Amino acid sequence: MNRVASIVGVVGAGLAVGGFIAYSVAPDKLWLVTLCEGLALACLIIFGVAHFQQIKTFSARRSTRLGFHSALTVLLCVGILVIVNFLSARHSKRWDLSETQHFTLAPQTHRVLRGLARNVKITVFSQERSPAFATYRDLLDSYRAENTKITVEFVDPERRPGVARQYGITRADTAVLESGTQTIRVMTASEAELTGALVRVSKDSKKRILFLEGHGERGIADQERGGLSTAKEALTKQGYEVGTLSLLQESAVPADASVLAVAGPRRPVTREEKERISRYVTEGGRLLLLLDPESQADLDDVLKQWGLEPGKGVLVDLQDRLAQGDLTALMVRTFTEHEITQDFTFAVLFPFSRHLVFHEDTAKDWDYIPLARTSSRSWAETNLKGRVVSFNAQEDVQGPLPLAAALTPKKAPEEGKRRPAIVVVGNSAFASNAYVNFPGNTDFLLHALGWLAEERELISITPKEPAFRPFIPNPAQERTLLYVQVLLLPAVTFFWGMAIWRRRRRL
Repeated sequence: MNRVASIVGVVGAGLAVGGFIAYSVAPDKLWLVTLCEGLALACLIIFGVAHFQQIKTFSARRSTRLGFHSALTVLLCVGILVIVNFLSARHSKRWDLSETQHFTLAPQTHRVLRGLARNVKITVFSQERSPAFATYRDLLDSYRAENTKITVEFVDPERRPGVARQYGITRADTAVLESGTQTIRVMTASEAELTGALVRVSKDSKKRILFLEGHGERGIADQERGGLSTAKEALTKQGYEVGTLSLLQESAVPADASVLAVAGPRRPVTREEKERISRYVTEGGRLLLLLDPESQADLDDVLKQWGLEPGKGVLVDLQDRLAQGDLTALMVRTFTEHEITQDFTFAVLFPFSRHLVFHEDTAKDWDYIPLARTSSRSWAETNLKGRVVSFNAQEDVQGPLPLAAALTPKKAPEEGKRRPAIVVVGNSAFASNAYVNFPGNTDFLLHALGWLAEERELISITPKEPAFRPFIPNPAQERTLLYVQVLLLPAVTFFWGMAIWRRRRRL
């Protein structure tokens, strides 16, 4: 009888193991798993009843009790570790101790993730030995910890070529974001690219930014130093649809235009075009106007209705300017507290700019906020030719002077209508291919357009590079460093050494 019961016990143990294997191989066949585990339980009960006396005698031994206590202690320790790991996985906390906070998400990304209302699937096609794999993994782990609607899958295109062919992957280290009917690909493992793609894929429509053309403006297709192709690429990555508009051919600004940008016109704008621009703003449009000094666009009458006047001359700054650069290469560091200029950490380079004048008496219905100003050691130079640049109280305008401003109407719009908004900058070169990649320039452009388009979550996310922050001194700081490093420190070292030498000789 005991022999038969032993065989039944062995069979029961085999059925229990078989049930686990069946569940791991075919989890959909629950009937087979249930049958195996049920039979295993019955066999083990029969074995226990048949060997009850032996089990009772064995459990009464001192060695058995000690062994049971040891096993129970081990199980309790394992259980505690399992619970701690479960809690840490559900309520994870990360500390970023890197100097540049390289592993901390930007505030813009946190805003996007908190506002994400749709499920997004991210499939990353990369190999573990690729440097981009670790970057994708760290970033997406942070994304998933912030919002559980994001699911991530890593696919090795060499081990699973069928999946790569299904997605049409032809390049390694590519991430595919899917949400609803939208599909967007990211080729670079960076927070800016992933967050921008996340915004675009979670929306069914895109905001349109139209650049006016026909008057010598900077072109968004122009890849030369003076063009805006780099700015267009940055805007596209941020989720905007960028195009051009000719008001000589169109009778009005399209109704679906989120922002109309006029970037550095050099030839006169016709009266009909100016009327169409004014009507667009009056009806709730958003306008970005970049006006260079000596522009022939003749937009003074348009600006006058908003209380603005483009200042005469070219801005010169002895303090906030590019070291070893021209006096007109302004490094603007003074910003007014505004949604556009919040979180600014870099100066903005404005080469060859003009200032703005606001007449409050003629624009009582508009709120005027100067966004950026020159220093107190600046002025508007009205004559750059024929003499050494110096301040002339009779001809020039003393600083500090605003060169960028935002305007919004004081009166709230009617229900269901957009609120007009205008951003005017006395310079267009800062957005050109030659300068837009300068620290601060891209941020200023994208912040301004994000505010105008009423999509603040699409503002720029500055890439976090290793800890290298170049110090760009202004001329005064440059002279101070020269005196301290070249004259003061060597002189102090010399006289200190001479004093020590003389004291030792007296001993």
